[in-house]
Amino acid sequence: MAPTTVLIAACAFAEELSAERVGSAIGRGVEIAGLPAPDLCPIDEGPSSECPDEIRARLDALDFDARMRRARAIIVADSRLAESTLRGSATFEIATRARQAGVPAYAVTGENALDLLDARILDLQVILEAHDIRGLRNAGRKLAVLI
Repeated sequence: MAPTTVLIAACAFAEELSAERVGSAIGRGVEIAGLPAPDLCPIDEGPSSECPDEIRARLDALDFDARMRRARAIIVADSRLAESTLRGSATFEIATRARQAGVPAYAVTGENALDLLDARILDLQVILEAHDIRGLRNAGRKLAVLI
């Protein structure tokens, strides 16, 4: 049986837009579009100097790989996507794991500063920008149609 659930791995967009609020808003849009309730996976980012091993350990503690393999697709949400900040980020690690597992990955961001090559390297199918709860919900609805 093919997976039907979408996994939403969300990082905070701002102090008032916590990882949980971002993921819930996107998830609400996914449900409005008619897909089953998504698996919400808020990713609380550590300090910016966090090493890749710490990020991997955090994802492992969330049982991320098993959850991802059960998903039909993953939506990763991050406040800003830029080549200069991706290495060593949870978003980079999530996109890499999705690509290696063959799970399609989509992104929602407050600001997309990736060029086409960077987006291609991450194998992100679609990148949508959203800046508030309403925009996040609309992004979830749009992606649900594509997934």
